[in-house]
Amino acid sequence: MIDRRTILALGAGTAVTGISRAAFAGSDDQLDTAWINARVWTGAGPDVRTDAIGVKGERIAAIGADAVRALTGKRTRVIDLQGAFVTPGFIDPHVHFVMASTMLTQASLRDAANRKEFVERIAAAAKALPRGQWLEGGNWDQDRWGGEMPHRNWIDAVTPDTPVAVIRYDLHMLFLNSLALKLAGIDRNTVAPPGGVIEKDANGEPTGIVKDSAKDLVLRAIGERTPAQIDATVAKGIEVALSKGVTQVHPTELETISFESTRRLRARGETGLRFRHYLPLKDWEDQAALIAREGRGDDWVQWGGCKVVFDGSLGSRTARFYEPYLDDPSTRGIIVTDPADLRRWIEGADKAGLQVTAHAIGDEANDIVLDTLAAVARTNGLRDRRFRVEHVQHMKPHAIPRFKAQDVIASVQPYHAIDDGRWAVRRIGEKRLETSFAFGSLVRSGAHVCMGSDWPVAPIDPFTGLDAAVNRETLDGKHPEGWHPRQRVTLAQALRCYTGEGAYAGFNEDKMGLIAPGLLADFAVMDQDLFAINSHLLSKTKVLRTVVGGVQRFG
Repeated sequence: MIDRRTILALGAGTAVTGISRAAFAGSDDQLDTAWINARVWTGAGPDVRTDAIGVKGERIAAIGADAVRALTGKRTRVIDLQGAFVTPGFIDPHVHFVMASTMLTQASLRDAANRKEFVERIAAAAKALPRGQWLEGGNWDQDRWGGEMPHRNWIDAVTPDTPVAVIRYDLHMLFLNSLALKLAGIDRNTVAPPGGVIEKDANGEPTGIVKDSAKDLVLRAIGERTPAQIDATVAKGIEVALSKGVTQVHPTELETISFESTRRLRARGETGLRFRHYLPLKDWEDQAALIAREGRGDDWVQWGGCKVVFDGSLGSRTARFYEPYLDDPSTRGIIVTDPADLRRWIEGADKAGLQVTAHAIGDEANDIVLDTLAAVARTNGLRDRRFRVEHVQHMKPHAIPRFKAQDVIASVQPYHAIDDGRWAVRRIGEKRLETSFAFGSLVRSGAHVCMGSDWPVAPIDPFTGLDAAVNRETLDGKHPEGWHPRQRVTLAQALRCYTGEGAYAGFNEDKMGLIAPGLLADFAVMDQDLFAINSHLLSKTKVLRTVVGGVQRFG
């Protein structure tokens, strides 16, 4: 295989016209598939292009018309892409896969514009359910109707026999009706567990809002679905991801449900979409034991990483800051995981050779997590550990260069910037937002930055993310020149973050993230050249085909 460094050394402005993989030479060196007449961005540099891809088995054997033609034989299937634009497959390094897949068929409240519409949608969804079945889904956003938090009294009359547990779109907050509170055992005397919040009114009664670790009280009451139901749901999610040009996802979850499902699916064959799982950090010893028994999976379903949530979210006012929230001075957020546990778990997992990533949104949370990662690295010594921080939304200026200095990967979600940017100033003020969602500063610092969606918090659509990263125009149509425009990135930088950096973030850079001989044949074909259009049209892009492992999985 051509070394990745050799491909990258071709440099910007190079047209890659004829590179083949010598290992395929021999008596049977014909390509299985030749994808010709394309406009291919290889990912090897901002302007490195080619015009054809030759595939043999699950890997790329040649790129460039001349090299592909030389290996095309009688049994080669030739596909004329008629000038379509091609990129490496998109890698989404932060998804909640089972939850998102489940929500595809659940009540959607995301665009409910006011209290009346919110209540009416819940009432209609409850009416369509069998009596006693939990109403889940949601993705509601109170900032669409001015910020007033919903109260159980809003919906009790329209859901008398239906327990309601609908989640805010940031996944940090559930809204319950009175029946759901009763089934979950939550009343005026219930004390929130560590790292959680149960909101109560002036009379000491629960309002119906539970946050972060307090959600577990509700999830236990809801119970679990059967493996067959979960696997069918995951299969639907795979279809959606592939339709968006996504070829690998990283479920970063606090449960093992996605992991168990994809392992079952893999036992029955190829999953079509690639998975790299990040399992609960607190259970790192179980994962280390699994690796000792079975290894770390294969190119379809991988594991070997751990995830921990350290604080909450900005929308729920649970992200941890140094200073109080402007619109609720009584709080500066919460710490979900005890810092002593954080240090102990990360040190143990890292010593066992596991990759670790931590959710941190507030500025104090990011500092504490970075301090902890630095301390663990000093204790355990040098190795290629690739610590990650998920979200990295709000930082003090001094924190930005720490990612490069500590060799920590920033795993960010651009859509959050244009979503939160509608109302974030009310939470923390303009000054603290100057170094929030600092994608441009992080990329320019030389840090590794991978970009994803946080699906279902945001759409699993790389084009909406590319639009957000490049333009930073908030969803309310304001800031046409960009919300804090200094933090915009170029299209080539954003594409790199969605492809090659996603591969690097999962220790897969020698397998995917580029279109180059010897790498897995994972690529997306789309209806417009992303570099040739107005950047505000990026989100209008449609995927025509998605190829994973040399097989067309969508289109």
